Amino acid sequence: MFGKQVRLERVIDRNSGRVVVVPLDHGISMGPIPGLVDMRDTINKISLGGATAVLMHKGMVPYGHRTSGKDIGLIVHLSAGTGLGCDPNSRVIVTTVEEALTLGADAVSIHINLGADTEPEMIRSAGEISRKCQQWGMPLLAMVYPRGKNIKDPFDVDALKTCARVAAELGADVVKTSYTGDIETFKEVVAGAQIPVVIAGGPKMSSDLEMLQMVRDSLDAGGRGVSIGRNIFQHKDIVGITSAVSDIVLKDVSVEEAAKHLKK
Repeated sequence: MFGKQVRLERVIDRNSGRVVVVPLDHGISMGPIPGLVDMRDTINKISLGGATAVLMHKGMVPYGHRTSGKDIGLIVHLSAGTGLGCDPNSRVIVTTVEEALTLGADAVSIHINLGADTEPEMIRSAGEISRKCQQWGMPLLAMVYPRGKNIKDPFDVDALKTCARVAAELGADVVKTSYTGDIETFKEVVAGAQIPVVIAGGPKMSSDLEMLQMVRDSLDAGGRGVSIGRNIFQHKDIVGITSAVSDIVLKDVSVEEAAKHLKK
């Protein structure tokens, strides 16, 4: 298990115990959207902003990671599904833990949508991946969301509590899920998870301050960081917004103080 701890320290800040991940896996579900065309440039800006790790699919690693600029932790995503399929909530495993090791991954991630028609298959795959991660000493981040035709509210606290706990029950080291919308209810998600909880950024927000306040509130509720994609890699100032988020998460500064990175 010492190998897992060594790898975790490449994606989790040693001093604060918190994490700033920027997922860049959207290309497989959305295509080459803005921010994901020049991967090397985007990752360089993210690393300069102080994020602890980026997350991407295996095929993109050679096009952006560890070829130039400041180093940053690498999480290889193992799950995939496109927005063109008959069930956009379905995910299948497309990469093995062993492949991720050959790519130099510091951690791997999987995606589970509770409530989807293919939920059982995703849970079964997650169990298999978790076992492999234990075998190889590879940290596992599980992205778990309530999504499906019977899910009425994807931000329902009870649903998100279940998502976080499922990740822990399956053996994940960190869980990523949605923020409930307020501190008190998110405390319930964190308390029941047993493992570190990080929040997703969701669709691109119209206000930087709104996003930064969400980050601040999640930490005040006991969250351990963020995994924010489009609100960072599609920002007009990637270095600035990454720096603002990183300062809140890793240095525990206020929203007002962090926002200074965005003032020109």
